[in-house]
Amino acid sequence: MKFRYTDKKDTRSGFGDGLLEAAKKNPNIVALCADLTGSLKMNDFEKNFPERFFQVGIAEANMIGMAAGLATAGKIPFTGTFANFSTSRVYDQIRQSVAYSGKNVKICASHAGLTLGEDGATHQVLEDIGMMKMLPGMTVICPCDYNETKIATMAIAEFDGPVYLRFGRPSWPVFTKEDEKFEIGKGKLMIEGNDVTIVATGHLVWEAIEAQAILEEKGISAEVINIHTIKPLDDELILKSVEKTGCVVSAEEHNIFGGLGESVARLLIKNHPVPQEFVAVNDSFGESATPMELMKKYGIDKTNIVEKVEKVLKRK
Repeated sequence: MKFRYTDKKDTRSGFGDGLLEAAKKNPNIVALCADLTGSLKMNDFEKNFPERFFQVGIAEANMIGMAAGLATAGKIPFTGTFANFSTSRVYDQIRQSVAYSGKNVKICASHAGLTLGEDGATHQVLEDIGMMKMLPGMTVICPCDYNETKIATMAIAEFDGPVYLRFGRPSWPVFTKEDEKFEIGKGKLMIEGNDVTIVATGHLVWEAIEAQAILEEKGISAEVINIHTIKPLDDELILKSVEKTGCVVSAEEHNIFGGLGESVARLLIKNHPVPQEFVAVNDSFGESATPMELMKKYGIDKTNIVEKVEKVLKRK
């Protein structure tokens, strides 16, 4: 299948639109925001359901505590702030008040990764996936474009249990279908191939698709898998692919430690060991620049995926 795009939208807008649609269907959905309503695209929710919206101000720890309480009372709370504030700043509250008791709280995190861009290293969280997937019972989801973020938001509203939903700031190609089915814990086979498996998540799915086209011109047949749910991982889909191709490249907008790549490596070493290469930020903080400049400098764009594919093929 060939993927093309005719539009670019930020994934955070997919979250905002999905939240509004979910709230129209379920009156128990409430939303909390830490002084970033516009940035999280929660304006329409606040406008349509003012009695179900809580602006907590710059008090993220309080927001998580309030969400836990609302969940105890039968509500379905969605919290919204930047990804670094959604994780690092409130990890104690998430662990003790949400994860430990398995509360039905949806922790929704925008401006994740290097593609936050000019705000710089203090805001470019690159360790959040690792932090959140280590919490027992926490589901971790990282959708790839506007459409997938919208349907993922609607899907987690119907899912019982704590969820970390990670999305971003920049306008990004919209290449998935509006009516595509979203199943938590089940990846998507985007492009079939025979020589190498590329397992990608979030913004890196599009980069993997572009890399596949470059590789095809070089005579290399790459299989591309979209792993939108990092935990629980779709073991079956990944193993089926690597049993055919015999090698894998993981691609993510995250630190090389603790992310999707390590989850894939653990799966493979236990079940079907094959050569693996990692496209991720190499144990570094970011800096201030445009998203594309940062992806190139820190080695997480399509060019790097192509290079890692060529490297892993030599190890087969």
